[in-house]
Amino acid sequence: MQISLEDGFTDVIAKAQRGLGMADSQMVEKSGVPLAVLKNIKAGHVDAAVLRALAPVLQLSSNALIQLAEGNYRPNVRPPDGLAIFNTPYEDYTVNSYLVWDAETRDAIVFDTGSDATELLHTIVFNGLKVRCILLTHTHGDHIFELDRVVEKTSASIHTNIREPMEDAATFSEGATFECGSLRVSTLLTNGHSPGGTTFVISGLTLPVAIVGDSLFAGSVGGAANAWQQALTNNREKILSLPQETVICPGHGPLTTVALELVNNPFFAPR
Repeated sequence: MQISLEDGFTDVIAKAQRGLGMADSQMVEKSGVPLAVLKNIKAGHVDAAVLRALAPVLQLSSNALIQLAEGNYRPNVRPPDGLAIFNTPYEDYTVNSYLVWDAETRDAIVFDTGSDATELLHTIVFNGLKVRCILLTHTHGDHIFELDRVVEKTSASIHTNIREPMEDAATFSEGATFECGSLRVSTLLTNGHSPGGTTFVISGLTLPVAIVGDSLFAGSVGGAANAWQQALTNNREKILSLPQETVICPGHGPLTTVALELVNNPFFAPR
């Protein structure tokens, strides 16, 4: 399944500008880029020289931003066996949910539900899986739209971060762990996009996996205008410090890896 990037270069620029609380006039003053040219860039015009001038003002990697703008960053990461991704439409975008299972015991965990759990539920039945629990990266509507349906069909318990409690859900704090046959899931608080945003790190598959919700996207980050620096710090210190081969499973957009994001994500690549 080829999933498009969640954000283009104009989204990255807009998120950086909002996060830094920077007006267009400040960008013009700091970069030397005329306002009319800046507006063209924000409308989608690609000009490498202008992007190179804007990137340091927005604390972005100029090379990574240009690569993104020129359409040269398209991660093509395959999930390891025992991990399935489900990409479902929600309003004018799509949202991801995930299913992880142990091949021997057939125990499984659902991560978020997306907007249509039909394929997820079919995969559970087809593979003879027993869903032990549903772990939520956060409680925004697009990520839990099918929660009631998945609970009804699987009788699985719901777990969410204590910073985002919800009815009928058990809560956990950072450092909590969950078992799924031979698989082990540990929890990292990666708040910023949401108060209890959680990254679930899975060990026991052929590759380490991090299900990150909307903390990090391939080539971008989740919106976090009110907790910008906290979000960037969490991404850098908690997600991108994982082993480089770690498969990153975002809430929107395609799978990626720690290694790819360290080189290609404008927010974290070398400047």
